[in-house]
Amino acid sequence: MQQSDLLDKVVSLCKRRGFIFPGSEIYGGLRGTWDYGPLGSELKFNLKQAWWQEMVRNQENVVGIQAAIMMNSRVWEASGHTESFTDPLVECKICHSRIRADQEEEIKTHEGTHKEQKTEWTEPKKFNLLVEAKLGVVEGEKSTVYLRGEITQGVHVNFKNVLDSIRVKIPFGIAQIGKAFRNEITPGNFTYRSREFEQMELQWYIKSDRKEAEKWFEYFKEKRMNWYLSLGMDKNKLRFRQHESDEKAHYARDAWDIEYQTPFGWKECEGIHDRGDWDLSRHAKFSGQDMSYLDPETNEKYMPHIIETSGGVDRALLFFLLDAYSEELMTNDQRQTTRVVLKLHPKLASYKAAVFPLLANKPQLVEKAREIFKNLKTTGLNVAWDDRGNIGKRYYSQDEIGTPACITIDYQTLEDGTVTIRDRDTTEQKRVDEKEIAPTLNTSYLD
Repeated sequence: MQQSDLLDKVVSLCKRRGFIFPGSEIYGGLRGTWDYGPLGSELKFNLKQAWWQEMVRNQENVVGIQAAIMMNSRVWEASGHTESFTDPLVECKICHSRIRADQEEEIKTHEGTHKEQKTEWTEPKKFNLLVEAKLGVVEGEKSTVYLRGEITQGVHVNFKNVLDSIRVKIPFGIAQIGKAFRNEITPGNFTYRSREFEQMELQWYIKSDRKEAEKWFEYFKEKRMNWYLSLGMDKNKLRFRQHESDEKAHYARDAWDIEYQTPFGWKECEGIHDRGDWDLSRHAKFSGQDMSYLDPETNEKYMPHIIETSGGVDRALLFFLLDAYSEELMTNDQRQTTRVVLKLHPKLASYKAAVFPLLANKPQLVEKAREIFKNLKTTGLNVAWDDRGNIGKRYYSQDEIGTPACITIDYQTLEDGTVTIRDRDTTEQKRVDEKEIAPTLNTSYLD
């Protein structure tokens, strides 16, 4: 399979099997927006749950919050977004299309559409990425607010609230998963660059000490890389890249990206940033509130520094899909067919198992399969029911959506209470007692 075809095949799979649909499709769509279908919703939920388990529940000094999407406009003045949250745009003088000045590949592609004419571009102009909204009931008297361009500030404006209510001590972290919005002028590459997306972030508060910052920065670089690897992502397609001085955000003292090698180049999956004391100092200045921390042991008072890990839920989901997609040649009855397999880590897979009656027109088999299906549902596993077509087509259908195991109820099941469990990746099958299905799944297929 050519890497150049991979994205198109994943996009097709996502639409065909109910992972991701174009937003507002029946009305011609809205560029840069995407709707997650039944399987995509499950996959996205599993991805966020895996992140939350790792970054919050497995830690003793991290708590979570959910801040509002709309915030007082002064928040964005303090954070620098109303002034600095901009992209440089250039405009084609032939067709007046606008492209970000730093997107060299898109500029070259666009120039190729005007082969007979030499493309000329305007000088770069700044374009603010914040999405405006209006609040109020009387036309002409509505106030302007912004849909948050990042979820970070919702954490920092609640720093004192968390400190006073939970009594955490530095070093500690506040985590959040939530929606953000950006007025992207050139959304593209499927869900990679969207106007509405989700982020998963940890803001880690530390002493204002250079060595402390360096220690925790390296700690979180390693921790976040290992998370992607633990969920099966190909280590050869992951790398770190440090930001050059001219590309760092206005708040960053240091910034590194975890990048994934996509069919459209190395792209950012997650960023680790040393934000210094920028955020809390700015909010203290603009709000007039004391945002400093008083050490209960030393009685020292200081403005905490922040190490941030910030990843995109939608981007990570796309990269996991790209990484998991594979095509295998299979020989059946001397005929070769192509088996599409989505080799997702079991923690991420939308369904953990699928249950089949060997024959859908045999009431005894269907009744027994339904009984086993319902019993598995009570264990908390998300299990699919499938009785369409022949057994081979059902296997291939479940392989295509990444279901780790398929359970078939046949005539031997009626005799001795055993079922067949088939492995997605190896296609190997083994028989187990129906009472051992859930333990077998958990130990051999879902671990």
